[in-house]
Amino acid sequence: MPDVRLASSQGKWILLTTVLGSSMALLDSTVVNVALPRIGRDLNTSLEALQWTVNAYLLTLAGLILLGGSLGDRYGRRKIFVLGVVWFAAASLLCGLAPNDIVLIAARALQGIGGALLTPGSLALIQASFHPDDRAKAVGLWSGFGGIGAAIGPFLGGWLVDGPGWRWVFLLNVPLALLCVPVALRHVPESVDGRAHGRFDALGAVLAALTLGFVTYALIDAGTMSLLAVAGLATGVAFVYVERRREDPMLPLDIFASRQFTALNVVTLCVYGAFGGYFFLTALQLQVVAGYSALAAGTALLPSTVLMLLFSARSGALADKIGPRLPLTVGPLLCATGMMLMLRVGPHANYLTDVFPAVVVMGAGMVTLVAPLTASVLASVDTARAGIASGINNAAARAASLIAVAALPLLAGMGPEAYRSPVRFDAAFDRAMPICAGVLVAGSALAFALVRRPAPGCVRPECRTHGNVMSPPLEAKGH
Repeated sequence: MPDVRLASSQGKWILLTTVLGSSMALLDSTVVNVALPRIGRDLNTSLEALQWTVNAYLLTLAGLILLGGSLGDRYGRRKIFVLGVVWFAAASLLCGLAPNDIVLIAARALQGIGGALLTPGSLALIQASFHPDDRAKAVGLWSGFGGIGAAIGPFLGGWLVDGPGWRWVFLLNVPLALLCVPVALRHVPESVDGRAHGRFDALGAVLAALTLGFVTYALIDAGTMSLLAVAGLATGVAFVYVERRREDPMLPLDIFASRQFTALNVVTLCVYGAFGGYFFLTALQLQVVAGYSALAAGTALLPSTVLMLLFSARSGALADKIGPRLPLTVGPLLCATGMMLMLRVGPHANYLTDVFPAVVVMGAGMVTLVAPLTASVLASVDTARAGIASGINNAAARAASLIAVAALPLLAGMGPEAYRSPVRFDAAFDRAMPICAGVLVAGSALAFALVRRPAPGCVRPECRTHGNVMSPPLEAKGH
């Protein structure tokens, strides 16, 4: 049984190293969007390359995050966590030194592999190290500090882009890793899951990543859409076939026998697909069209994250009392309203009258829906499967963002050079926001029709404070 107490010096070191490790991945997921216009100008690249700068990371992260948690259970959670931190830092260094867009995109894909190793590992270390009486408080502190990191991310990213340059958005991870790794090796106890058995589903992970990759490439490069779409369909069918036949699949398909779990993941796809497209395009709109600096653009989006950080726990508590159906119906509609208000943001937009109302309404919608969505996912499956259910939901959210960033510019008619022209980008942005809002309305309708109150005594989230706007919180196994 884990016996480290939170008040002990070792407990504080464990909390520090897990927060540092998870913050590396969390910061990158929030700050890169702000840096995209400067990256495009400095590397003289197209909109498609900027899409891949975001999606190469999401592709490997979404495809491998379930496998990353299993590796830690088998070979040692500290070992895989440290490997993930080192890998992530090395890939970040390569991103920061990239001479062209091809190297940057490849390095971002490598970053996603590191993120898939360290992201589930940071929470697993807390679960495996702390005494049961202190674990809930430790998880709360971990998620709270992570939320603060998410709030700081866009501001920090904008400051770095306008100051030392966009490369420091990535290079900053190197000193964080140099601090994190020695602390982990010295103060964090090693742990494994003695119940881990069977063979790793490496084939399933590869097929999942290939499916997402082919579909993403088809959407970004419309000229090869039909061929790559067929390839994506073929690998998707092969993935389902492999997962059905494996004894220990990465994605146990029988978990979708729960109608509630399946419905909630479809809602997740709608919600986080819209979020992914919104944050990708809004960071560009504020800089390309409204003329904001990177720092101003990052700061402009801050209210949404702050609202999440301040009120996510209260939102979860309210949903416990009234059930998830109303929050999951109203929340997406509020977010859709916020996105439609973003249509007011054009050339020389005034922050207080044009941007701030949209961002606040968007944040209110996220507060309303994110915590109840996570709680409902956990409550929709047996207690023993809560960890895998959370992992699937997290991967689904990232995959939805991946597809949205690939598809939305195509649907909105953005050409390869659209981000270089304020007039063209503004027109395409005005076509894109109603698409995102429509997806959210569809998610709201699905939630109203299919989501029901969970049974009493079900699993509840431990990560109650949440500030990451790009994905739902991960929950640990074995509640």
